[in-house]
Amino acid sequence: MRRSKSTLFLMEQLIVIAVFSICAAACVKILTESYYTAKDTRDIGNAILAAENGAECYKARYGDSGVIAQTLGGSVGSIDGNTAVIDYYNKDWRVCEEADALYTMRISIYEVYPESGSMRIMAGEISVDRTGDNKLTLISFPVAVILNDGGV
Repeated sequence: MRRSKSTLFLMEQLIVIAVFSICAAACVKILTESYYTAKDTRDIGNAILAAENGAECYKARYGDSGVIAQTLGGSVGSIDGNTAVIDYYNKDWRVCEEADALYTMRISIYEVYPESGSMRIMAGEISVDRTGDNKLTLISFPVAVILNDGGV
């Protein structure tokens, strides 16, 4: 019995389509993962910039929570019994209201009095978090300013 050449050709085409489908699925997965990796990298970069801005403001305003909040556009609150400045950011990293926030920067402020000398240290911690379903601390670090009797 003679076999048709078209059957062999159709099987070859089906195998080629299957191979291309597998390759396309792998490419879509890689592109999706790279999108989320790039988004996380952007978020961390913007969190670092916001935290650096907060740290510079903290040092320039000598740990004064009211002035820091006014400068950064945030509000004064309390975290674990310590005074804190809280800023809210939207998806574009613009200062916004708490209801619209996707990111939160907290600057905890507390005073440390050394046993010797007339200096005091205004110490604190800055953390930037992603809020919502994907809660994550993007960056967190301590900050301090040393104050003498007559100022800095």
